[in-house]
Amino acid sequence: MHVKLSAVIICFNEEKNIERCVRSVRGIVDEVLVLDSFSQDTTPNICRRLGVRFEQHAFDGHIQQKNRAMQMATYDHVLSLDADEALDETLKQQVINAKNSWTGEGYKFNRVTSYCGKWIKHCGWYPDTKIRLWDRRQGSWGGENPHDKVIMKPGTKVTKLRGDILHYSFYSVQQHLDTIEKFSSIKAQNKINKGRTSSLLQLYLHPVAKFLKMYVFRLGFLDGKMGWYVCWNSGYSAYLKHLKVRNALK
Repeated sequence: MHVKLSAVIICFNEEKNIERCVRSVRGIVDEVLVLDSFSQDTTPNICRRLGVRFEQHAFDGHIQQKNRAMQMATYDHVLSLDADEALDETLKQQVINAKNSWTGEGYKFNRVTSYCGKWIKHCGWYPDTKIRLWDRRQGSWGGENPHDKVIMKPGTKVTKLRGDILHYSFYSVQQHLDTIEKFSSIKAQNKINKGRTSSLLQLYLHPVAKFLKMYVFRLGFLDGKMGWYVCWNSGYSAYLKHLKVRNALK
């Protein structure tokens, strides 16, 4: 079955990335919808120049914003990307094939992340398989902010496609640390909202365990210097989350 396809992208201050993302889906979808959270850089101008359908709405959470964009799409079949992502050539062709011969309710594919210019193939960051192409009548965004995921209805068929989403995540280690600062606050608040606390044991052992899991058992050392930064900062992220929970509950 041939289907019409909407690409949906949420963004905020993504002038470095948005054009690459849009161009990676241009020509393989029937609509490109960008839902912007009132960017203060040149993102809106770039989107308008590229001729996408450009909408704006205040950001109230990753899950909420992505579901909003999904519902705003013209077509029921959606391809969802973050602004710092793009499709590689293999995945582009796979999406075209799926669009022209749709079977089941959704499709998943791998995502590979660029960290300071290096593609990370270990650390537990790859293959990072995600559902990003689906029938919105059969699934929606869920999970826990900021780590959202597409949740399909029970019994739906999800097929894996070849190729990768190219995730241009962090251009510098400092950018990663800035994101950790922001996301650890969200995670800490989620934990507090659930009535949970953080023990001293969690504060000190969880970061060490996370680092060892990623760097040793998930072979992060094979990614060289950048692999070390990924694993070390991930351990620091766990520490910061527990610290913020403890400080908030004092």
